[in-house]
Amino acid sequence: MKKIALLLVAMTIAFVTYSQSNKEEVDLLQAAFGMDKKAVVASFVQPTDLQKDAFWNLYDEYELQRKENGKKRIQLLEQYAKQYNSMTEEQADSWTTEVMKLQTATDKLISSYYKKIRKVSSPIVATQFYQIENYILTGIRMEILEGVPFLERKK
Repeated sequence: MKKIALLLVAMTIAFVTYSQSNKEEVDLLQAAFGMDKKAVVASFVQPTDLQKDAFWNLYDEYELQRKENGKKRIQLLEQYAKQYNSMTEEQADSWTTEVMKLQTATDKLISSYYKKIRKVSSPIVATQFYQIENYILTGIRMEILEGVPFLERKK
Protein backbone atom coordinates (compact mmCIF):
# COMPACT_ATOMS: atom_id res chain seq x y z
CA MET A 1 0.00 0.00 0.00
CA LYS A 2 2.93 2.37 0.58
CA LYS A 3 3.87 2.00 -3.06
CA ILE A 4 0.36 2.93 -4.11
CA ALA A 5 0.36 5.96 -1.82
CA LEU A 6 3.66 7.08 -3.35
CA LEU A 7 2.24 6.50 -6.79
CA LEU A 8 -0.76 8.66 -6.01
CA VAL A 9 1.49 11.46 -4.77
CA ALA A 10 3.55 11.19 -7.96
CA MET A 11 0.37 11.26 -10.02
CA THR A 12 -0.81 14.38 -8.24
CA ILE A 13 2.46 16.12 -8.98
CA ALA A 14 2.34 14.87 -12.56
CA PHE A 15 -1.26 16.04 -12.90
CA VAL A 16 -0.39 19.55 -11.76
CA THR A 17 2.52 19.54 -14.17
CA TYR A 18 0.33 18.16 -16.97
CA SER A 19 -2.21 20.89 -16.61
CA GLN A 20 0.54 23.49 -17.08
CA SER A 21 2.31 21.76 -19.98
CA ASN A 22 2.24 21.75 -23.73
CA LYS A 23 1.65 18.60 -25.77
CA GLU A 24 5.31 17.53 -25.99
CA GLU A 25 5.77 17.86 -22.24
CA VAL A 26 2.58 15.89 -21.61
CA ASP A 27 3.85 13.10 -23.87
CA LEU A 28 7.21 13.05 -22.08
CA LEU A 29 5.66 13.04 -18.61
CA GLN A 30 3.16 10.37 -19.53
CA ALA A 31 5.99 8.21 -20.82
CA ALA A 32 7.90 8.65 -17.55
CA PHE A 33 4.77 8.11 -15.46
CA GLY A 34 3.89 5.00 -17.45
CA MET A 35 7.20 3.47 -16.43
CA ASP A 36 6.60 4.18 -12.74
CA LYS A 37 3.04 2.94 -12.95
CA LYS A 38 4.18 -0.21 -14.71
CA ALA A 39 6.49 -0.99 -11.80
CA VAL A 40 3.60 -0.62 -9.37
CA VAL A 41 1.39 -2.83 -11.52
CA ALA A 42 4.19 -5.41 -11.71
CA SER A 43 4.31 -5.57 -7.93
CA PHE A 44 0.59 -6.40 -7.72
CA VAL A 45 -0.22 -8.37 -10.87
CA GLN A 46 1.42 -11.76 -10.80
CA PRO A 47 1.20 -13.69 -14.07
CA THR A 48 3.06 -16.98 -14.27
CA ASP A 49 6.21 -17.21 -16.36
CA LEU A 50 4.13 -18.66 -19.21
CA GLN A 51 1.62 -15.79 -19.00
CA LYS A 52 4.04 -12.87 -18.58
CA ASP A 53 4.71 -12.04 -22.22
CA ALA A 54 1.06 -12.15 -23.22
CA PHE A 55 0.02 -10.12 -20.17
CA TRP A 56 2.63 -7.39 -20.63
CA ASN A 57 1.95 -7.10 -24.36
CA LEU A 58 -1.73 -6.50 -23.61
CA TYR A 59 -0.86 -4.18 -20.74
CA ASP A 60 1.35 -2.04 -22.99
CA GLU A 61 -1.48 -1.88 -25.54
CA TYR A 62 -3.89 -0.89 -22.77
CA GLU A 63 -1.53 1.84 -21.53
CA LEU A 64 -1.35 3.47 -24.95
CA GLN A 65 -5.13 3.81 -25.00
CA ARG A 66 -5.31 4.86 -21.35
CA LYS A 67 -2.81 7.64 -21.98
CA GLU A 68 -4.97 8.96 -24.81
CA ASN A 69 -7.86 9.16 -22.34
CA GLY A 70 -5.52 10.94 -19.92
CA LYS A 71 -4.70 13.56 -22.54
CA LYS A 72 -8.41 14.10 -23.14
CA ARG A 73 -8.92 14.48 -19.38
CA ILE A 74 -6.21 17.14 -19.27
CA GLN A 75 -7.77 18.99 -22.20
CA LEU A 76 -11.16 18.97 -20.47
CA LEU A 77 -9.63 20.30 -17.25
CA GLU A 78 -7.84 23.05 -19.17
CA GLN A 79 -11.12 23.92 -20.89
CA TYR A 80 -12.89 24.07 -17.52
CA ALA A 81 -10.20 26.35 -16.10
CA LYS A 82 -10.42 28.72 -19.07
CA GLN A 83 -14.22 28.88 -18.99
CA TYR A 84 -14.72 28.75 -15.23
CA ASN A 85 -15.26 32.46 -14.59
CA SER A 86 -17.64 32.96 -17.49
CA MET A 87 -19.09 29.51 -18.17
CA THR A 88 -22.46 29.57 -19.88
CA GLU A 89 -25.26 27.05 -19.42
CA GLU A 90 -24.37 25.51 -22.80
CA GLN A 91 -20.66 25.29 -21.97
CA ALA A 92 -21.40 23.67 -18.61
CA ASP A 93 -23.65 21.10 -20.26
CA SER A 94 -21.16 20.38 -23.04
CA TRP A 95 -18.23 20.05 -20.63
CA THR A 96 -20.09 17.74 -18.25
CA THR A 97 -21.33 15.58 -21.13
CA GLU A 98 -17.75 15.19 -22.40
CA VAL A 99 -16.45 14.33 -18.92
CA MET A 100 -19.12 11.64 -18.54
CA LYS A 101 -18.31 10.21 -21.99
CA LEU A 102 -14.64 10.05 -21.08
CA GLN A 103 -15.35 8.37 -17.75
CA THR A 104 -17.52 5.78 -19.50
CA ALA A 105 -14.84 5.20 -22.15
CA THR A 106 -12.19 4.72 -19.47
CA ASP A 107 -14.33 2.24 -17.55
CA LYS A 108 -15.09 0.35 -20.79
CA LEU A 109 -11.38 0.27 -21.62
CA ILE A 110 -10.52 -1.39 -18.31
CA SER A 111 -13.40 -3.84 -18.72
CA SER A 112 -12.35 -4.80 -22.25
CA TYR A 113 -8.75 -5.38 -21.17
CA TYR A 114 -9.90 -7.39 -18.18
CA LYS A 115 -11.55 -9.77 -20.66
CA LYS A 116 -8.51 -9.86 -22.96
CA ILE A 117 -6.12 -10.46 -20.07
CA ARG A 118 -8.37 -13.18 -18.65
CA LYS A 119 -8.17 -15.02 -21.99
CA VAL A 120 -4.35 -14.96 -22.20
CA SER A 121 -3.64 -15.55 -18.51
CA SER A 122 -6.23 -16.39 -15.85
CA PRO A 123 -9.16 -14.88 -13.98
CA ILE A 124 -6.86 -14.23 -11.00
CA VAL A 125 -4.36 -12.21 -13.06
CA ALA A 126 -7.20 -10.36 -14.80
CA THR A 127 -8.78 -9.54 -11.44
CA GLN A 128 -5.44 -8.28 -10.11
CA PHE A 129 -5.19 -6.03 -13.19
CA TYR A 130 -8.77 -4.82 -12.69
CA GLN A 131 -8.23 -4.12 -8.99
CA ILE A 132 -5.00 -2.14 -9.33
CA GLU A 133 -6.20 -0.15 -12.32
CA ASN A 134 -9.43 0.79 -10.54
CA TYR A 135 -7.54 1.65 -7.37
CA ILE A 136 -5.23 3.98 -9.29
CA LEU A 137 -8.08 5.43 -11.35
CA THR A 138 -10.14 6.11 -8.23
CA GLY A 139 -7.17 7.95 -6.72
CA ILE A 140 -6.77 10.04 -9.85
CA ARG A 141 -10.47 10.85 -9.93
CA MET A 142 -10.42 11.89 -6.28
CA GLU A 143 -7.40 14.14 -6.80
CA ILE A 144 -9.07 15.79 -9.77
CA LEU A 145 -12.36 16.28 -7.93
CA GLU A 146 -10.59 17.81 -4.96
CA GLY A 147 -8.75 20.24 -7.23
CA VAL A 148 -11.65 21.37 -9.40
CA PRO A 149 -13.71 24.17 -7.85
CA PHE A 150 -17.47 23.76 -7.87
CA LEU A 151 -19.18 25.80 -10.53
CA GLU A 152 -21.27 28.62 -9.12
CA ARG A 153 -24.12 30.42 -10.81
CA LYS A 154 -22.88 33.82 -11.93
CA LYS A 155 -25.01 36.74 -10.81
